[in-house]
Amino acid sequence: MDRTSVPAGTKWDGVVGYSRAVRAGQFVFVSGTVGIDADGNVVGPGDAYAQMRQALANVVAALEKLGAAPGDVVRTRMYVTDIGAWEEVGRAHGEVFGDIRPATSMVEVCGLIAPELVVEVEADAVVA
Repeated sequence: MDRTSVPAGTKWDGVVGYSRAVRAGQFVFVSGTVGIDADGNVVGPGDAYAQMRQALANVVAALEKLGAAPGDVVRTRMYVTDIGAWEEVGRAHGEVFGDIRPATSMVEVCGLIAPELVVEVEADAVVA
């Protein structure tokens, strides 16, 4: 089976030893992705909606680099540091996946890799 990966391009990939996404055959797995722009800056520090929109843009970009699209996503997982922000995070998720409706979960966590980050998302896709 062919395996292709896309680097995360963050300061953490080398330290942790991970890729932004990996495609193995028809399956694509996108790692936990946060709201960091191409320059490595946190988008909207403390703003769950802004961070989720950027994180999802990063997810979509990774999918596309591996020949997948949002419509191929079958599962997402959302991690938030404040479950009270669920509507903002859910609204951003719905803007990308509202018609696709992948299986999903949203879980409150005590923290992410940097204190200014408040949301992280993973995605799994199956390319037909």
